[in-house]
Amino acid sequence: MLSRQWPPRFDLRVETGFPVANRRRLALQVRQDLWRELKDLRGFSPVVQIDAGDKGIDLVAGGRLQAAATAEVISRLEALLDDPAKRARWMSWALERTS
Repeated sequence: MLSRQWPPRFDLRVETGFPVANRRRLALQVRQDLWRELKDLRGFSPVVQIDAGDKGIDLVAGGRLQAAATAEVISRLEALLDDPAKRARWMSWALERTS
């Protein structure tokens, strides 16, 4: 789990899946773009949780909010996680480098 505040809290959460990759590198990139997308929300603190399985990665993105999550905020987060260009960039960064 990658969070700035402890204990992490999901007042806002969206789940998605990824192929097998470096979990830490993936979490760092998703958290960075999550912050960029939602930094205008008062009291927002991003959290990314990754669970690895045999078939891939289950990623939960969201975080702590001072106010209740609105449908518009949830929609923005879903759009971020579904953006093909961002997903490709995240995966490119998260692939293990052996050299």
